[in-house]
Amino acid sequence: MNRLIIIVILGIFITGILTISFISNNFVDANSTKKINFTKTITSSQDPGQGHENQQFALILSPNEGTLYDGSITFTSSEPVEIVVLHEINSNDVKGQPTWTIDGNTIYAISVIDLKTKSNSFEFTGAALALHSLNSKEFTATVSVDGWIRGQPIEIALQKIELQKESSLLLSRTNVAAIIPMHEGFYNGNSTFYIITDSSRQEYAEIITKKQGWKVEIAPPIEKISENTLQKIFIFKSGVKGDGIFGHQKEIFSSTPQQESEYSALNSVIEVTWKKGQNAITLESSEEVIKAEKDGRVEFNKTGVVINVPQIIWPGGQMLVRDDKKITDDLTFGGGQIIEINKDKMKVTFVAHRGWGPDGKTIYYIITDATPSGPAKMMGVPFSPQTENLITNSSAVDLFQFQNGIKGSGPLGFQPVIAKVVPGNENYSPIWRINNIEWNKPENATILETISDINSSKANDLILVSLANPMNNHYMINSPFIDPFQ
Repeated sequence: MNRLIIIVILGIFITGILTISFISNNFVDANSTKKINFTKTITSSQDPGQGHENQQFALILSPNEGTLYDGSITFTSSEPVEIVVLHEINSNDVKGQPTWTIDGNTIYAISVIDLKTKSNSFEFTGAALALHSLNSKEFTATVSVDGWIRGQPIEIALQKIELQKESSLLLSRTNVAAIIPMHEGFYNGNSTFYIITDSSRQEYAEIITKKQGWKVEIAPPIEKISENTLQKIFIFKSGVKGDGIFGHQKEIFSSTPQQESEYSALNSVIEVTWKKGQNAITLESSEEVIKAEKDGRVEFNKTGVVINVPQIIWPGGQMLVRDDKKITDDLTFGGGQIIEINKDKMKVTFVAHRGWGPDGKTIYYIITDATPSGPAKMMGVPFSPQTENLITNSSAVDLFQFQNGIKGSGPLGFQPVIAKVVPGNENYSPIWRINNIEWNKPENATILETISDINSSKANDLILVSLANPMNNHYMINSPFIDPFQ
């Protein structure tokens, strides 16, 4: 009987191998890395492992010599299950540790994550991945895997494998370091240090991306914000040579977080050009540059372009730097969003938090300012009350956080957030209107990964979705989506 089971299981593996060779032309070369991201529904069968004949087993990532998987799994199952991760070893390495084998020759060390739950998320690294049940009742599970493969050619039934430039395996992590270039500008004669993350127009995004060597995302909706909510940034297109965006003097800001009621990280771009015959000098305040324009020494071009320019250090203050410098998966949102500010190298290291895009793909985001003051202070970012004016503006888009249900790495200690749009979408904006999701019966909560999941659960009266309202104010954050692996 065992021999028959082994033959059947091996037959399934071989069929999967042959199937994937026809489905995909993409293979992983030895010692290379590729991205995996898929969702599929699987049904368990009798565990083929020796001594496990009365148990159920559902293989997700098949073992293959020289292959290592690293990523995260999210699942919902019809029965309580545990996660099994296999690790490639030889017979000399067993030394009494728990093992799993079909034929007694090929042996794997086994790690069992005894969740005994119907849904959860888990980070893993190993040579194979499966769901397992200690009883003989068949179960069905929907699983989503997001991670990376390293090693030999991979055969994974029904799996989409796509080539990625990044060699890092950190994409599967909950929190990662995002090193972002800083710029130095002026406010009222003093230095201010800032980053640039988004532009309302592609032309400016490309110019700044090239200047700083770090990608600026395109966010068309922020151009729809009224002038009253924006601050001004003066960018020089001629005059004294320097480190400005166009190779001239440093940019000038109309306010900083110190001017709390006025400050916004969203800046309306005014290009400044010195007129012919004028003796260009370095200007260091908005008052000086406005006076120079009135005196006919410079010309203004009110471009209509809006860029997202969060200030990191300003006269009289700076963003909070975390006491704990080590970035871990269980890092909380409180205590600061920055690990290090390096003025010598003109770089700032943010904590990039993991979430899901509208289709369930992994995204990372940083937090640079917020309103109301309570959440802003808790997260260690500037309080920007001007942002609340955008609650009904088309420049603000929805971000969904969970206030109960499945425990996880989200801002409130539950599952990660889900965003309605991501960069590349014409409606993308870094300004997020925070929505709370509350399960009506938390004990029945499952993992939601997509906007479709939210809509379906809401339609079935499983969840309540409402605008977050801490301190009786609308909850808005400036939270650019970024690629932390640049």
